[in-house]
Amino acid sequence: MQNHQSTAATYTTIPISASDVISRSIHNLTATLFRHLRPWPQLLGSGSGSFSRPHSHTFVSRAPANLRYFRANYSIVVAATSALSLIGSPLSLLLFCGLFTLWLLLYFFREDPLVLCGHCVSDRLVLFSLAFLSVSAVWVCGVLPNLALGFGIGVLVCGVHALLRNSDGLFLDENDAVSTGLVHSVAAAGTTTTCAAPSPN
Repeated sequence: MQNHQSTAATYTTIPISASDVISRSIHNLTATLFRHLRPWPQLLGSGSGSFSRPHSHTFVSRAPANLRYFRANYSIVVAATSALSLIGSPLSLLLFCGLFTLWLLLYFFREDPLVLCGHCVSDRLVLFSLAFLSVSAVWVCGVLPNLALGFGIGVLVCGVHALLRNSDGLFLDENDAVSTGLVHSVAAAGTTTTCAAPSPN
């Protein structure tokens, strides 16, 4: 029993090379993007009833529903408007595209430990390093007003779209329904109804 506990306590994940870590992060990124990205014609709406002024009873539910359903599209729109704000400075645009890629591959979509020169790099060190590089790039390039303007325009466009886009007929897939608690809520409601049903006796 003592040997078993000692073995379990010293168990560690087998590290893989940095190139394999990046490769798996790219796979996670593309898989997530293809899973959540909605067709752009659906985002823009094809019928006359796709956009309407929200009423008081739909104001609260419409925006969250659209944000969940079109979250990948909205992320691309915000990233695109932020990139367009740097179009006047190609060097800054390339630099921030590289930093954005590093954030995606080394932090947000990385599931494996990062090993450099035989040493495992902690997630906190990766976070602090990326944050330091990002702040330094903004300070050196002096593009904070442009980035803030582009980011704000993207958020504003997505917010207005989420409020005006009719969310009727937009259904999440099975995995999204489970992650948002929709399936659990329906199951719970069914259980409650069953318990409340009168006994046949």
